[in-house]
Amino acid sequence: MDYKPRVIDNRLKQCLQYRGAVLVEGPKWCGKTTTSEQFAASSLKLSKTSTRQQVRNLLEIDTDAVLQKPAPLLIDEWQTVPELWDAVRSAVDERHKPGQFILTWSAVPSREEKEKIYHSGAGRFSWITMRTMTLFESGDSTGTASMKDLFDGSWKGLAESHLNLQDVAFLMCRGGWPEAVTGNQEYALMHGRDYFDAVVQEDILRVDGVKRSATTAQRLMRAYARNQGSQASLCTLKADLKENEGESINEDTISDYLKALRQIFVIEDMPAWNPNLRSKTAIRTRDTRYFTDPSIATNALRIGPTDLINDLNTMGLLFETLCARDLRVYAQALDGEVFHYRDKSGLECDAVVHLHDGRYGLVEIKLGGDSLISEGVKSLNALANNIDNSKMPLPSFKMVLTAVGEYGYKRPDGILVMPIGALRP
Repeated sequence: MDYKPRVIDNRLKQCLQYRGAVLVEGPKWCGKTTTSEQFAASSLKLSKTSTRQQVRNLLEIDTDAVLQKPAPLLIDEWQTVPELWDAVRSAVDERHKPGQFILTWSAVPSREEKEKIYHSGAGRFSWITMRTMTLFESGDSTGTASMKDLFDGSWKGLAESHLNLQDVAFLMCRGGWPEAVTGNQEYALMHGRDYFDAVVQEDILRVDGVKRSATTAQRLMRAYARNQGSQASLCTLKADLKENEGESINEDTISDYLKALRQIFVIEDMPAWNPNLRSKTAIRTRDTRYFTDPSIATNALRIGPTDLINDLNTMGLLFETLCARDLRVYAQALDGEVFHYRDKSGLECDAVVHLHDGRYGLVEIKLGGDSLISEGVKSLNALANNIDNSKMPLPSFKMVLTAVGEYGYKRPDGILVMPIGALRP
């Protein structure tokens, strides 16, 4: 199967030119191994129990022998043999050369262990988060509107999308799993179902050795899906579980399950943005709830494309998950991050793309249609007018990101209306 280039390819290539090792993390099945193989000269894959045991035995006898393959050496799912971390770290120190190792993992340790690993890898490792494929990577976006051009102010006003509402509903349910994207469309939806089943039946049970219930995991993920794009508290999730699932569990248990889902990259909540404001309005800092891929939400709710078309309110909420994924990938390519904004007055902004050089763009996410677009424009202007521009620059752009629309365009007031099927990094 031909390799489909990914947005992180350039980032991975750059990191290998100045760091001794690169760690690529992200959900399983998102393409970490395949992408890393494009840059590796050799590999050590630890998916087999026999291979893991052999490596452990060899590490006790001769560490160098394990790592003496041509560089860059790809060590896939390194966390299954944790002793490799110190071995790789020592090898990087001894060799004093960039591009020695690529490590991948799809299940991370606890926050405390992760922070310890990150600290010990400082100056030796670069970290890259890989997500499922964006619409541009899967070939479903024309890529006629570059986010880089939007930030630079050089976008020429030419953007075209070929997606209608039915297409977007299908893409949300298919997700960005490479095998679903490159495989037969007839079976594309089955891949997301298999992923969801693997999470609740296997992954969440073995991530950290804690015994958990597959039924509880399934029900909690449904509750999480119903709260996509919101800042739902643990109390809210608890009430949702009791009302819709007939299950009453305490907040500590919910927190434990969510922690496990984060460790295997099933959920990736969006942190709050804290701009300098003219007013003294209090900013709500609770994270916005998102799965890493929209198909996880649709499979948690057991719905398909037709169900989404018949319930546009639900489709609008889950469409935010698709956009959050794509915006995160595009922002990462520009050395930036994505946040949300909400204050105590109820003013919201679905996404703030903030680059590390201080530039930022404000984004409201809507399915489309004049009334919804007008709502988005109102929110964007209200937030922009409340930012203290004596302490912060003006936004590089204000954009309503839509599911449908043949063309992207700039309104007379300067606000962009852009279909997701036209966007690229």
